[in-house]
Amino acid sequence: MAIPHKTSQDVTFQGYFIKEGTTVLPLLTSVLQDESEWETPYTFNPSHFLDKEGKFIRRDAFMPFSAGRRVCLGESLAKMELFLFFTFLLQRFRFSAPPGVTEDELDLTPAVGFTLSPSPHELCAVRRQ
Repeated sequence: MAIPHKTSQDVTFQGYFIKEGTTVLPLLTSVLQDESEWETPYTFNPSHFLDKEGKFIRRDAFMPFSAGRRVCLGESLAKMELFLFFTFLLQRFRFSAPPGVTEDELDLTPAVGFTLSPSPHELCAVRRQ
């Protein structure tokens, strides 16, 4: 899990000495901004997850549920719930920028804090017929 941990012994990691008992804060978002992993790491870009034919590809650098032994136990449930939620919305609504605003003018830059949250912005949801 991406929660604080303490080192159980002295360790040298990538040339840095870390003393026993040091609190370590894993920063999983750092891999999301790694220019060696992503074509446009600072931009919302769904094509990061699509191959040339437009089919989904899994990217090891994307770790929203942590990694390794301490991966989130609710990952499968969360993915299923998100799929159902967004499928419901996309089947029933068409989403667009508000009148007078182009898609390029929408600011999708996340607000950095304890979590990454999108900045507030207006969006139109029109019920499908």
